[in-house]
Amino acid sequence: MKRITMEICCGSYEDVVIAEAAGADRVELNSSLFQGGLTPTLGCLIEVKKNTTVPIIAMVRPREAGFFYSKYEYEVMKRDAKLFIEHGADGLVFGFLNPDGTFDKARMKEFTDICHAAGKEAVCHRAFDVTPDPFAALDTLIELKVNRVLTSGQQPSVITGTKLVAELVKYATGRIEILPGAGLDSSNIADFVEKTGVDQVHFAATTLRAETSTAINPSIYFGGALYPREDVITIASGDAIKLTASAIGR
Repeated sequence: MKRITMEICCGSYEDVVIAEAAGADRVELNSSLFQGGLTPTLGCLIEVKKNTTVPIIAMVRPREAGFFYSKYEYEVMKRDAKLFIEHGADGLVFGFLNPDGTFDKARMKEFTDICHAAGKEAVCHRAFDVTPDPFAALDTLIELKVNRVLTSGQQPSVITGTKLVAELVKYATGRIEILPGAGLDSSNIADFVEKTGVDQVHFAATTLRAETSTAINPSIYFGGALYPREDVITIASGDAIKLTASAIGR
């Protein structure tokens, strides 16, 4: 099997340390993986760049839900993007849609230009997966010179999106990188790679660690109506990363 590039989705500085030790080729740096990945703090990026060597693609996504942002949100996103580039991010991952779900070309171009002006990579995240026509959307990203697009094949799991991913790989014909993610693990990754012909994969591999500081009052929650557990935290699992890597001959 050809060597497959592994991008690990990380939610903290510690996650990046674990992912690098487990063999990650590249990291997508976020906060709040529970919400699909939001903008990390600048402090997190600075510590990661100071103490690790793996390439870091920093997420620029200020909130959960969709990808049509107000002018206020957009100004903050531009500020974050420029600060991340200034402090060593190897690329940015972002996505801007119009209310009808098509790409906002002007905003996508502005962010792509911010990246390329500094010699960094411009990556489109899974906003791509809610566009009405994936091939038209891919043409737009190619026109804008986006380097790579993260996709689950417009399905909740990339496993059910296998057919479209394979079609996108053929359609891209080297004009843009296709980075599949969402639902890959050691049990399915080898078969998925074989069926799609991809040369890179994106996944998170996590475990839970006890955090007992709230145990004296377990009735208190600090989140919303979903009531997340307050006695554990999610961290990267080096063992799970290595197991998945071994499934593709890494």
